[in-house]
Amino acid sequence: MKLSCWGTNRPRFARVAMISCAVLVAGAGIVSSGEWVSGIRWAEPVVVTPGTNPGDPPSDALVLFDGKSLDQFQGGDKWVIENGYAIAKGGGISSKESFGDCQLHIEWATPEKVEGKGQGRGNSGVYLMGQYEIQILDSFENPTYFDGQAGSLYKTKPPLVNASRKPGEWQSYDIIFNAPRFSAEGALLKPGYVTVLHNGVLIQNHTEILGMTAWDSPPKYKAHAPKAPFQLQFHGNPVRFRNIWIREIPEIAAERP
Repeated sequence: MKLSCWGTNRPRFARVAMISCAVLVAGAGIVSSGEWVSGIRWAEPVVVTPGTNPGDPPSDALVLFDGKSLDQFQGGDKWVIENGYAIAKGGGISSKESFGDCQLHIEWATPEKVEGKGQGRGNSGVYLMGQYEIQILDSFENPTYFDGQAGSLYKTKPPLVNASRKPGEWQSYDIIFNAPRFSAEGALLKPGYVTVLHNGVLIQNHTEILGMTAWDSPPKYKAHAPKAPFQLQFHGNPVRFRNIWIREIPEIAAERP
């Protein structure tokens, strides 16, 4: 006799299987009577238009350097602008605006003519909140200490891999930064974290920031404001920069039951 799985003559093992399946589904948060709903009322995500090409700023980004002006930076008048890029010279620069959690895109190139070695070759850095450095360095066939090469969280964590291009070639950093949180009394409530893609390659994966980075001392936190400017370092080398933009990372609004 031909049996239908929906008929009344289901064999016992089929009924048991269906009951077991229902129990498993219910355990996963979906009841047999209908769809599981969390009950959280989420705000509708804002529509953002992506850039036309990889590296182009999306519609909600703040463009800090478009190849024409460094007016968005304190000290920008010290650097030289030519052919759509800025050349580090005479000291570091700081963003005029302050940022906390953010997505930062920066393109940079070390000098094509190789001079020096180790830390003396194409040295610069991105200082998140003016304190936490992502190292910029010519790390193409240039040995140095690993937690000081390109893409390192300086003196804290080497990059997962060395994704450096040759000297003179343009490179990119895409940095996702979660700022540390402090209490009103200055106690650390939550450390900072940073994720970095170097030329599209993941090199820091939600790396914990242990404190302010420095050459001559271990990392240590010192309480600061929720938002602060970021800095681009001048370390004596004419490193070039272009296409700098930033997006603040908002909290997702929700009403919980």
